[in-house]
Amino acid sequence: MPSMIDLELEPYMAAVGQAARAASGALAAAPTAAKNAALLGLARRIRAARAALQAANALDVEAAKAAGLAAPMVDRLRLGPGEIEQMAEGAEQIAALPDPIGEITELRQRPSGISVGRMRVPLGVFGMIYESRPNVTIDAATLAIKSGNACILRGGSEAVHSNRALAELVRAALEDAGLPADAVQLIATTDRAAVGLLITNPDCVDVIIPRGGKGLIERISREAKVPVIKHLDGNCHVYVDAPVDLELALRVTDNAKTQKVSPCNAAESLLVHEAVAAEFLPRIGEIFAAKGVELRCDAAAKALLQQVAGAKLVDASEDDWAEEYLAAIISIKLVASLDEAIAHINRYGSHHTDAILTTHHGHAMRFLREVDSASVMVNASTRFADGFEFGLGAEIGISTDKLHARGPVGLEGLTSLKWVVLGQGEVRG
Repeated sequence: MPSMIDLELEPYMAAVGQAARAASGALAAAPTAAKNAALLGLARRIRAARAALQAANALDVEAAKAAGLAAPMVDRLRLGPGEIEQMAEGAEQIAALPDPIGEITELRQRPSGISVGRMRVPLGVFGMIYESRPNVTIDAATLAIKSGNACILRGGSEAVHSNRALAELVRAALEDAGLPADAVQLIATTDRAAVGLLITNPDCVDVIIPRGGKGLIERISREAKVPVIKHLDGNCHVYVDAPVDLELALRVTDNAKTQKVSPCNAAESLLVHEAVAAEFLPRIGEIFAAKGVELRCDAAAKALLQQVAGAKLVDASEDDWAEEYLAAIISIKLVASLDEAIAHINRYGSHHTDAILTTHHGHAMRFLREVDSASVMVNASTRFADGFEFGLGAEIGISTDKLHARGPVGLEGLTSLKWVVLGQGEVRG
């Protein structure tokens, strides 16, 4: 990998793009066995390099602390033994998944005699721009390998040592399996201008996937000259309906908010039907108070939560209904009906993940149909909106777009479909 020192940016980025394009052809044609061998080899290498990975990560964590990086960002940066093992397991799980490439579906014979179907093929080359989480290096690389794509990775400067160490393991695993190492490249420079060159190069990159803060994603969406798969916010809602199983509602709401507050699928807004609010709110308020969660309430919710000892109550502003906190804060509003809840979510939500907690089947089905979000849930925590939990092995990110991919983007989200026609000499009359 080139040195970060004295890097001539434009020719370097052009060379990276050309190498990725060349490697993408080889990877698209690679047999499943070779791709799986690379993934299983990577899992072994990750486990064997645990000490080295933790040492590299410690450099990033200490530098982040010294730079005053916010605590949630430092938390996202850490690679402990559990995170390292999860990366290895993720590579093994993707190896175990069926290979989507070359699959022909919807094959049907036409009156002319030809058979028409669709074949799943790689996108080609994707660029991944991400912040903080070094495990994204492995998620992106493993999904790229199995889906037959080449990828160009640009991690955040705060994780530079971790990302380099992980990328070297990927390249070694590819070479061991007889696949081109340039199928996965980590941009060697932390110069932000490299991002501008990457996202404006449609000759070498087919799609860009940003994964990070709103500022990053807005910039990529604004400046890119290639398609972008993205989500801007994760303002996820939990709606406690009437009727509802209160014990279930308490358990799921608590998990959706507090199991981990920093991911994009954590609940940021709680809507409660006024018919169950007097029973539900004081009890969830006690749970949140014990965990230090700040409650930004409308007047009706605040009145019911005043009795909760230690509750951190704040009057909600209009901005709170649309806010993604990524912190121990949640907005709370009472609603008079399912209709009001759905209207509120569709107005203020980010179309990411929203859940209804209810014992009314009709209400659940209406919520699933009418809430305009990438993932919609019934009686389950929003924290399940995740590629691993959905059985995708891993995810490249969450898409709130409506075209191509929506929700967690796994192997199929990194592929396209082309029409195939099978004939026996038929000609059109």
